[in-house]
Amino acid sequence: MREVRLNVPITADNAIVWQDDCLYLLDQRELPGREVFIACPDVQTTAEAIRAMVVRGAPAIGITAAYGIALAARERYAEDAAGWRERLENDFTLLAGARPTAVNLFWAIARLRDVAATLGNADPFPVLSGEAIAVHAADREDNRRMGDFGAALIDGPTSVITHCNTGGLATGGWGTALGVIRSAHAQGRITRVFADETRPWLQGARLTAWELVRDGIPVNLMADGAAAARMAAGGIGWVVVGSDRIAANGDVANKIGTYGLAVAARHHGLRFMVAAPTSTIDLETADGSMIPIEQRPADEVLQCAGRRTSAEGVDAWNPVFDVTPAELIDAIVTERGVIERPDRDKVAAHMASS
Repeated sequence: MREVRLNVPITADNAIVWQDDCLYLLDQRELPGREVFIACPDVQTTAEAIRAMVVRGAPAIGITAAYGIALAARERYAEDAAGWRERLENDFTLLAGARPTAVNLFWAIARLRDVAATLGNADPFPVLSGEAIAVHAADREDNRRMGDFGAALIDGPTSVITHCNTGGLATGGWGTALGVIRSAHAQGRITRVFADETRPWLQGARLTAWELVRDGIPVNLMADGAAAARMAAGGIGWVVVGSDRIAANGDVANKIGTYGLAVAARHHGLRFMVAAPTSTIDLETADGSMIPIEQRPADEVLQCAGRRTSAEGVDAWNPVFDVTPAELIDAIVTERGVIERPDRDKVAAHMASS
């Protein structure tokens, strides 16, 4: 993967850039210390960028995959104008294997595959790249609506706790849970955000704090293990998080540590909100036990900044996500509205609404 510098503003809402028929991704592994883009001129580089966490966050992964399919179609058509669809199947598989938990990835692949199936023998790149641009734009608009729906639930002024990164960096712009926080802060409902550092990749420390500071929203960073004590100290109204997959019964897979926050929130009488687009809701997955949980290398836990912090011979358990049962969730907020105290029937009704 090749670093490049683009003549575009470096903002959380500009982390995915489609320019001159090439994809550029703000390298989230380098933030906040360095602000550089990675060029993704083909599907292979795009898949590797997803796998290596240059880009992360379920909506952003889906958008990136959509652009990756357009790039793949351009390459396959150049190779074989008559057989490009068949050749594209391998690229669908390549992208699908990059991050298995984020259902938005599969949603984007299915959407672009459906469009590809309608095309004739003309060059598919203009149509498929246009579809990817539409996916990107729709996500930005959906997040704004989601932010307003979620903000309306918060009686302020109050402080909130959030986990991982769910802002513009993780989406096409504005954000899911962080979009709710941005909207609520603008309305005077949220006065301060307590952000978990989010071990082991430190998305809260490196990314969420970076976004909030740039937005002028007061933020305190805290160790993941400090959240329950902060709840006990008072002044917290909500925990607001995102999701990588929501099962049909309302169970939610999100960054490891989310489940513990939900348990602690219930004990302390706080409300728990999940903000995610409807593309994150997977009606084919009956409940949380059926969600595949990605396991990543042990070194991510055993090291910090490339330096080993544990004794030789120690192994690690490093799931990237955990599952929060629906009964611990007060509200799931999407671009369509709010599912309060989610269950299977409410999720199905929400997905059936237009």
